Amino acid sequence: MQTNLADFIKHTPEGEEAEAILRACVHCGFCTATCPTYQLLGDELDGPRGRIYLIKQVLEGAAVTASTQLHLDRCLTCRNCETTCPSGVRYARLADIGRKVVEQRVARPLAERVKRKLLIEGLTRKTMFAAALRAGQIFRPLLSPALQDKIPRRQNAGAWPARAHTRKMLVLEGCAQPAMAPNINAATARVLDALGVQLIVAPRAGCCGALRHHMNQQEAALDDMRRNIDAWWPYVESGAVEAIVMTASGCGATVKEYGHLLARDPAYAAKAERIAALTRDLSEIMPQFEQALAERARPAVEGRVAYHPPCTLQHGQQIRGKVEGVLRAAGIDVVLCADSHLCCGSAGSYSLLQPELSLQLRDRKLENLRDTGAATIVSANVGCTAHLQSGTDTPVLHWIELIDRALH
Repeated sequence: MQTNLADFIKHTPEGEEAEAILRACVHCGFCTATCPTYQLLGDELDGPRGRIYLIKQVLEGAAVTASTQLHLDRCLTCRNCETTCPSGVRYARLADIGRKVVEQRVARPLAERVKRKLLIEGLTRKTMFAAALRAGQIFRPLLSPALQDKIPRRQNAGAWPARAHTRKMLVLEGCAQPAMAPNINAATARVLDALGVQLIVAPRAGCCGALRHHMNQQEAALDDMRRNIDAWWPYVESGAVEAIVMTASGCGATVKEYGHLLARDPAYAAKAERIAALTRDLSEIMPQFEQALAERARPAVEGRVAYHPPCTLQHGQQIRGKVEGVLRAAGIDVVLCADSHLCCGSAGSYSLLQPELSLQLRDRKLENLRDTGAATIVSANVGCTAHLQSGTDTPVLHWIELIDRALH
């Protein structure tokens, strides 16, 4: 795609990156067929090709309007289009660059600015989020049905193993997950402990930076990333750990991009590359233990299990088939639903900022999951499990929780 960038971004690192991405696009339209928002809205500007044109116009100096912002806001950043694209267009990175410029040019209404600020601060601060969630759980009966659906039931995480092992791995505790679903990391620690691996939490690590980054607070997001690198670096530099495990695929997709996002920071570029190289989704760790699971696992659940692969895993990290393989090794009958490549509508803060579209996508996904006849649904990202659970009475879990049951 021919481009002629405006002076404000021409010859800048972001401008050069955006121009290379734009030039890779041959506007074939294959991406449109797999875009969830285009399927719902039928508007070219609510599909990847249309949004690419909008970003191109912005970067070439065209007027930026609230309409431009709306079409970019409606994008889930699910990256399904990247999986589909025959030309390898890095759409998500182009969207980050375009949204940043649009955010600087278009003032949001006050109520919207306040809402986004509260979301960013409330969701990324672990203590604040835990307190707010606990209050919501206590006063659930007084809340509207819509709010009740969004508040997960309180969960007992169970014991964290105390044994030491020669093999050690770090795990990102995260910001929202410890309060929403503390059993995910605890179950991971118990499973790995049973398989001879010690899981370690670095106390100073926190939010991965994804939420701030995708809500256009990109400099603050880089600070989140630097804090995590500082927290993990003593373990990495000493060689004490062999991997950094991500139990939330949304976090994993972001941490694996630390090297790229901090490439222009001379103090952190090399460290960020090292951190990204050590980062593994849990589904990349567990296949090495499939033989042990086959020998030791007991029945973990009755009936069929439907697996919803998060977009951040299958499109963001390009990881497919590993979760299903681990579950089958543990004797679990697992299936995918129709259109398993499509987003469930969670997408980080999207379900709170674009509730109408989000609920349509959730309900479509749940209908397909119900059609599998499964008695249990599993996923690999806390946002997906919470979002899906808000629309069904069928249990929705992280897949490692079933492995924990199978071993204990």
